Amino acid sequence: MSLAGRDPGLQAERTVLAWRRTLLTLLVVDLFVWRSWLAEAAADGGPAGMVFQGICAAVAAAATVVLGCVVWFRSRELQAGPVAPSTRLIRVSTVSVLLLGAAALAAVALGR
Repeated sequence: MSLAGRDPGLQAERTVLAWRRTLLTLLVVDLFVWRSWLAEAAADGGPAGMVFQGICAAVAAAATVVLGCVVWFRSRELQAGPVAPSTRLIRVSTVSVLLLGAAALAAVALGR
């Protein structure tokens, strides 16, 4: 679906900047999950706690990488011209954000 009939102004640039700010926020969340895992490993919280914290950290990292790819892909799309995002891109980003949120909540719940 093309939006060529509209005057987008700086809409594409604002969208790319919003995606980048969102990715930066998600990277901070990812770092907190990793910090929680490393704190659990340093405190020797037992193998079960370390395993679950490690799973949370791996899920958070994978979701962040997927979202980074979504941001890169969408930025490239918008550089070519104003194009509506595909439903697949929206679904992938939604699932990734939900997984990252679930990993962060699980890391907090498992933390001390």
